[in-house]
Amino acid sequence: MTTTTRLALTTVNLDTPDPAALSRFYACLLGWTVEVEEADDVILRAPEGGVGLSFQRERAYVRPTWPAEADRQQMMMHLEIGVEDLAAALDHALACGATLAEFQPQDDVRVCLDPDGHPFCLWLMD
Repeated sequence: MTTTTRLALTTVNLDTPDPAALSRFYACLLGWTVEVEEADDVILRAPEGGVGLSFQRERAYVRPTWPAEADRQQMMMHLEIGVEDLAAALDHALACGATLAEFQPQDDVRVCLDPDGHPFCLWLMD
């Protein structure tokens, strides 16, 4: 199937009970800046452009479980963040407010949880 219009992925949205707080965490982690800040929605953009991150208030938010467990809220997606120095990146993520997940499935990846429990991976780039 071919489309007759241009499609462009512009933003990945994370649900959160507190958009301002979660956006501050990711701004610290990634060094990104706030482009839009409203009570129920905050958008971050990378200085070099590209896909942004949006944080949208979800009043019925349920913290995901990592790793997945039956009959518990599971993650629906996660962010992959490439790093050059895994130990330094992990230290930085923890200083910004992340927690290291108890389960670590790979030696060259660190699964962390943001303050709302969304898993994200720090992975060692070549």
